[in-house]
Amino acid sequence: MDIQSIKNKFQELYQSEGTLYTSPGRVNLIGEHTDYNGGFVFPGAIDKAMVAEIKLNHTDKIRAYALDLNESAEFGLNEEDAPSQSWARYIFGVCREIQKLGYKIGGFDTVFAGDVPLGAGMSSSAALESTFAFALNDLFKLDIDKFRLALIGQATEHNYCGVKCGIMDQFASVFGKKDNLMCLDCKSLEYQYYPFNPKGYRLVLVDSVVKHELASSAYNKRRESCERVAAAIRARHPEVEFLRDASMEMLKEVKKEVTEEDYMRAEYVIEEVQRVMDVCDALIKGDYETVGQKMYETHHGMSKLYEVSCEELDFLNDFARKSGVTGSRVMGGGFGGCTINLVRDGLYNGFVREVTKEYKEKYGREPKIYDVVISDGSRKLEA
Repeated sequence: MDIQSIKNKFQELYQSEGTLYTSPGRVNLIGEHTDYNGGFVFPGAIDKAMVAEIKLNHTDKIRAYALDLNESAEFGLNEEDAPSQSWARYIFGVCREIQKLGYKIGGFDTVFAGDVPLGAGMSSSAALESTFAFALNDLFKLDIDKFRLALIGQATEHNYCGVKCGIMDQFASVFGKKDNLMCLDCKSLEYQYYPFNPKGYRLVLVDSVVKHELASSAYNKRRESCERVAAAIRARHPEVEFLRDASMEMLKEVKKEVTEEDYMRAEYVIEEVQRVMDVCDALIKGDYETVGQKMYETHHGMSKLYEVSCEELDFLNDFARKSGVTGSRVMGGGFGGCTINLVRDGLYNGFVREVTKEYKEKYGREPKIYDVVISDGSRKLEA
């Protein structure tokens, strides 16, 4: 990313210099649709990020400039001051959520830009929220802990952007650590770092550049399926709060009490929770072949049991398997977006070339290819 262009614009607009802050986007290696089932997710921060230059202006107004969009906004800090532009609402929401916690903040000037691809499932919005939450905590010396910063970002999505997201995206952006993935327990919010520095492999996202419209209603239906099965199991096993707490034996006990569709959804989730545990063990051993195998199993479960894949994603997954790629699966909620692929260095060039050609021949458009490297989370950038 061209940080100099941010600095130049800041100087042009405000005739001064501020402090630079950054927060990354994220990938999730495995653990999909497990968060609302009390399970585990396995994200990592990536080398694509938002960067903002910020300086306090000792007024009660925020002057913000989105360099990538060539748009500016000016707004106050009270609820009625909410800006109309959607990008500005992220910044406004972070300010409001900090104030709701009882902290005092004032106005500031900012210019920001990013290279987190929009709409590809790498959480550009969480990167933006985390950048400003981290920066304001530092500039106003608020001493808010990192978990609270992630929760501020999540509350911004809920209350100002209309997205009822889980905590994973903001957590990964704030807590990211180079060469490490994080296993986050979505029930207890405990987390642990696991080494991820796959020598001889690359992590590659292949963006199908499609987004099917079913996503939000389908997401809610699957969530309801999981809750119904958890309730059926809980009637026999009161200790089961979420599907994460259930075993396949418990699921089989209630097979006649739930619909075939609900059973399939629950089967995927219970198996996915176990797959995350298997990947934890494999990473400790540096066994990336097992990691890859589990990624393929996840894709199969998301496609056939949870039914959140689509023709284009299944094509990309099948192509990866035929090409000898170590691991591949749909990443994110499904119905479009990216596959995440663990590719041996020796296969990389051929895979990228061939998947681009074959996908374009079949669907009439080129997929986008993103190489990602696991990197650090929110931080101040030295000038």
